[in-house]
Amino acid sequence: MSAVAWIAVGSLIAWGWLLLGQGFYWRTDQRLPRLTDPVSWPSVAVVVPARDEADMLPVSLPSLLVQDYPGEAWIILVDDCSGDGTGRLARELGGRFGGLPLTVVEPGEPEAGWTGKLWALRHGIALARRRKPDFLLLTDADIAHEPDSLRNLVAAAGTEGPDGFDLVSQMARLRVESFWERLVVPAFVYFFGQLYPFRRVNRARSRTAAAAGGCVLLRTQAAERARIPESIRQAVIDDVSLARQVRGAGGRIWLGLADRVDSVRPYPRLKHLWRMVARSAYAQLRHSPLLLAGTVPGLLLVYVAPPATLVAGLATGDGAAAWAGGAAWAVMTATYLPMLSYYRQSLWLGPLLPFTAALYLLMTVDSAVQHYRGRGAAWKGRTYARPDPDGTPEAAPGR
Repeated sequence: MSAVAWIAVGSLIAWGWLLLGQGFYWRTDQRLPRLTDPVSWPSVAVVVPARDEADMLPVSLPSLLVQDYPGEAWIILVDDCSGDGTGRLARELGGRFGGLPLTVVEPGEPEAGWTGKLWALRHGIALARRRKPDFLLLTDADIAHEPDSLRNLVAAAGTEGPDGFDLVSQMARLRVESFWERLVVPAFVYFFGQLYPFRRVNRARSRTAAAAGGCVLLRTQAAERARIPESIRQAVIDDVSLARQVRGAGGRIWLGLADRVDSVRPYPRLKHLWRMVARSAYAQLRHSPLLLAGTVPGLLLVYVAPPATLVAGLATGDGAAAWAGGAAWAVMTATYLPMLSYYRQSLWLGPLLPFTAALYLLMTVDSAVQHYRGRGAAWKGRTYARPDPDGTPEAAPGR
């Protein structure tokens, strides 16, 4: 066989393994468990870190204030040095909508060794613990919840013990309205599931741990055992780090796709999505040049090679290359269709996954380039440069 045919066969083998050997990551049936309501509803403190979120709060915060929760619950919004009046607007919304009690606090700039979001969570969680809640709901300021969201999360967590969960997290349904959102967003969740298959995450004693930071219900005792958030204060990818700490401390975790929790943040242009992915892509590779060097050819083989070898095989009359490349592309497309269906998108977007994967590859390379330029992970006006030798990120001066 030709070299092109061998590449196509290698890609087909890789897709055969991904289809059957990677925790059935392509399935979208991991949804919030439907369990019996507790006899006595536990108390919940909702902690919302917010930095420059005045555009999002009019949609997201009222959805929390009007939660239909039978037990005691209250909201702590931590204004992380916003410059757009986030804290003031939150207080106005709290007075206008009523509902759950709302407290707005402003902890000031993060200390060295803390990322901004985790610094905000530190203060929110510390304030919440004064009232000794049974659970903490950690949710972002761009996440909107249906009125029964908190009730369903707590019911899914169940009672403390071997049959209950210490962490229940839902991957909020991201917005898909613009062309680029439709092309990139479903693939983002698809790739996340490929890295962290939900079915493996949810399996007891599994070594795979992950969470979706926009919606995390965490049992307070589990947070204390795992020393959350102090133990992950340096994490750029805080949700996965949180889940690992909870599992490492003996906690049981669950992760799935959301039906009634939505992200309202728009990403109308490619540059907005590019920033979202590139700010943490190299951190996902642990800032390792070796992992990056392996990731680039790996992604090319798995995602780009199938259509490339199909076209090359048809152009040169290489039947083996065309057949294997076409088969690999077909398997790839088939695994992507359930995610497109979940996002209610046209299934005709399925064959475009190699193009989207190539975009993600470029975003990852750009993330590494920015890291070595000293810009690191950037978000909301803060830049986290190269980690210190002890692994602690340092915020760039003046950011």
